Amino acid sequence: MFTGIIEDIGKVVKLNKDGGNLHITMASTIKDELKIDQSVAHNGVCLTVVDINEGSYTVTAIKETLDKTNLGLLSENDSVNIERAMKLGDRLDGHIVQGHVDQTAKCTSVEKEEGSWVFTFEYDKDLNNITIEKGSITVNGVSLTVVDSKLNSFSVAIIPYTYEHTTFKFLEKGDLVNLEFDVLGKYVKRLNELRF
Repeated sequence: MFTGIIEDIGKVVKLNKDGGNLHITMASTIKDELKIDQSVAHNGVCLTVVDINEGSYTVTAIKETLDKTNLGLLSENDSVNIERAMKLGDRLDGHIVQGHVDQTAKCTSVEKEEGSWVFTFEYDKDLNNITIEKGSITVNGVSLTVVDSKLNSFSVAIIPYTYEHTTFKFLEKGDLVNLEFDVLGKYVKRLNELRF
């Protein structure tokens, strides 16, 4: 369980294909606090730490994860949003995030405003995910509030702190991001579907 509050921007040190799996070796300021078998979110994807070396750690993404997220597009030296799982009893500063990406979306617009940025994303509506105005959404692991919710697109407003302390500062029009829709909204939507 995560909150969508990013702790660090990690760097991809090495990528190693192993059959359908991808071993991702990361450098991060939180490396010394990790242990093997710990869950860590990478661009919003919950992955297990499988190895720790001096200066880096490794996680493994399976084919299913690579097919449904943007992790398969990673290259060495790419930046990744990093968050460790929350501790029971900690403040929930973002929202409830599972680390289970629902689908990807394309960034269709980046607009700089006075003191902030507005990013717009478009996603495949055939997967039946929804956003609501002022609802929660996770974009590349970052807990955000939806503005301008439409059938298959939405925007988020990014404050300077979030821009500087996440990979939003590198995000450009055309880039693919990971989306995790609000878990409560997903259950309500599913219950509604089963009523008909």
